[in-house]
Amino acid sequence: MLSIINFNDNWLFTKKNHPSYAIKRIDGVELITLPHCFNAIDGQNGEGMFKGVCWYQKYLTITAEKLEKYLFLEIGAASIISEIYVNGMLVNTNKCGFSMFRVNLAEYLNVGNNLISIMVDNSFHNDIYPLMADFSFYGGIYREVKLIEANTLHFDLLDHGKDGIYITQKKIDENRFELNIKGKVINEASVQLDGRVIVRLRDRDGNLALFRTLYLEVSEEAEFNLVEEIENPILWQGIEDPYLYILEFDLFCEDQICDKRSIDVGFRSVEIDPEKGVFLNGKAIKLNGVARHQDFAGVGNAITKEHMELDMSMIKEVGANSIRLSHYQHDDYFYSLCDREGMLVWAEIPFISAPTTSDKTNQNAKDQLERLMKQAYNHSSIYCWGIQNEITIATENDYIYEKVKELESMAKELDNSRYTAQANIYSVSDESPLNDYTDLLGYNLYYGWYYKEMQDLGTRLDDLHKARPDKPIMVTEYGVDTNPKFHSYNPTVKDYTEEYQLLFHDNALKTFDERPFVLGGYVWNMFDFGSDIREEGGSKGKNQKGLVTLDRKIKKDAFYLYKAYWSEEPFVKLAGSRFKNRHKASNDIVVLSNLNRIKLYVNNEFVNEINNDERMKLFRGIVLPLGENKIKTEAFDKEGNVYIDEMILNQVSELDKSYVFIKPEEKRHVTNWFEKFDLTNIEDVAVKEGYYSTSDTIETLYENVQAKEVFKKYFDNMAEEPRFSLMKGLMSIDSMSKISRFHIPKELIHAINKELNVIKK
Repeated sequence: MLSIINFNDNWLFTKKNHPSYAIKRIDGVELITLPHCFNAIDGQNGEGMFKGVCWYQKYLTITAEKLEKYLFLEIGAASIISEIYVNGMLVNTNKCGFSMFRVNLAEYLNVGNNLISIMVDNSFHNDIYPLMADFSFYGGIYREVKLIEANTLHFDLLDHGKDGIYITQKKIDENRFELNIKGKVINEASVQLDGRVIVRLRDRDGNLALFRTLYLEVSEEAEFNLVEEIENPILWQGIEDPYLYILEFDLFCEDQICDKRSIDVGFRSVEIDPEKGVFLNGKAIKLNGVARHQDFAGVGNAITKEHMELDMSMIKEVGANSIRLSHYQHDDYFYSLCDREGMLVWAEIPFISAPTTSDKTNQNAKDQLERLMKQAYNHSSIYCWGIQNEITIATENDYIYEKVKELESMAKELDNSRYTAQANIYSVSDESPLNDYTDLLGYNLYYGWYYKEMQDLGTRLDDLHKARPDKPIMVTEYGVDTNPKFHSYNPTVKDYTEEYQLLFHDNALKTFDERPFVLGGYVWNMFDFGSDIREEGGSKGKNQKGLVTLDRKIKKDAFYLYKAYWSEEPFVKLAGSRFKNRHKASNDIVVLSNLNRIKLYVNNEFVNEINNDERMKLFRGIVLPLGENKIKTEAFDKEGNVYIDEMILNQVSELDKSYVFIKPEEKRHVTNWFEKFDLTNIEDVAVKEGYYSTSDTIETLYENVQAKEVFKKYFDNMAEEPRFSLMKGLMSIDSMSKISRFHIPKELIHAINKELNVIKK
């Protein structure tokens, strides 16, 4: 029978790069255990992140008996590009850095010691996704590695999937579900073999709900398909009751068991209406969702099952019922946790920010989509496949439309039982053709943080629904960077305080609840995450939009706001406990709770009582005497149970300056270069066809010496900067002018066109 051996211990590792490492043992280097991330520290500290080639090595000892087996190496994930060498021979190159992959070792092994060398490269490649994004592109073999010993007959291990078996369940009517099972058996021998597959469906208690035997004649390979009706199954009801059956598959050859699989399956229907929202098994629900990245303080993305279980426990505590696993394929174990805990999952690929222009076929995005969908196909928690995130950051054009359409068609071909989805940047217009392509439409909306006011969120959603009444819509990202050491009596945009985060998220949650047509949202983010390019809000190397810090040690006040809105577990929490030193005598005390009746005490003296269904209750004008003050709140449920929280606030005479974010002096931006140009009395230019203009891509301008010089006159060497160069084939000066950080005045566009539009193409 197939056996799986952990292959994680005693790997040699070096950050040095030499071609000889494919065949020659690395000496004098550290010994590590997988999973391993070589950016565990510098991917989160903002001091400069290593990007380049590293090597891992390990010996595999093979006996003559084991050489008769069919051996496969399974790499859980290696980022971003990896090459597998066995005894100096290249076995495989993998360019899908978030997916599991396997290689057949059989023809490369010898009796004795065999050197396994793995090259891992996390540097930039202009045809490998992600090209650019606001998170750290960690490097390493950051998931587990396994050695698989297979028999002559086995389920398919090399179809880019996980199980070699694909299970689709579909509701027929109120009492019946269709169970469709497809799979493939591989024969490693040179002669045809007879096999049989025994299929068992068991309920949670082990009772048999289905038993079938399939007979196969296998030359090189044989496919099998079984379609059955299941009467009155117990349904997978999300977080209320995530009931799972187990499908068991035993593969026999001549009465000897050769291979087996055990796969959880939940029977459920997800129906989505553009007016009424989401229905799970006919019951209306709002998607109370959080987004999650796969990293953790001090370990980068080399997280363990314990890390994943901790994350799930916090997501459950907050009361979420859905998770956006962004912006790439996550560890299969976490999808399994979502199955078991009843989380509806948005799964996606890193087709993000900007498409490649070096590979017009967009093959890497297609490869990553295939692996995500095949490897995660059997997870009942997944309700949609996300095919792009903010792909129009640089520009929006027909090329991008074509690539999105191709990915959507591919997703439907691979799985027509689930929805397709996309997450647009806010600047994509409601009428954009992009919004036609997927079943579900998401927008990442940061009103009140990056632009406009937080109250504009509702207006935008109303306008979008009016423009697209037939399209189910949701908010796929929303949030504010929050450093829990910053606090304010008068919270405002970009002060990075916990108090502003509370106001922002309270507004968002109310906005969603007031609109039945909004499917829900995914708070950005459940946890702070590494972003090596960032220096913001008093911290470097991190995006601080999480409800919980990167080390999972601090639950910000907004965490408890969400718990108050979403969780059914009674609780009460005093917000502002880290705003300990108060320099004003009169203070507003914020209490977060999912209970209505709340009492407040100061220094054991009753102050006031509030009884309403607001999740964020405000006790105004509480006077604190100088010195230490004990604040206590009591909350009461309908049965009379009392829930208590306490905190200490110090009344001080002066402002505690450590609570205030000091905005660093802004670096001079490219826009300052425009000061040397006289833009007075500049008139609009009637652009002539056949001549260069600001509508041409930067790449097109660079093809002509004169046009290139015009661009460099105004923008210097910006196009040669690494992060900008990948967008040269997409971005024009016109599209740059629409991006707020460039601050390009229209007069400058006219001035540049005046010079470009006399240069003939």
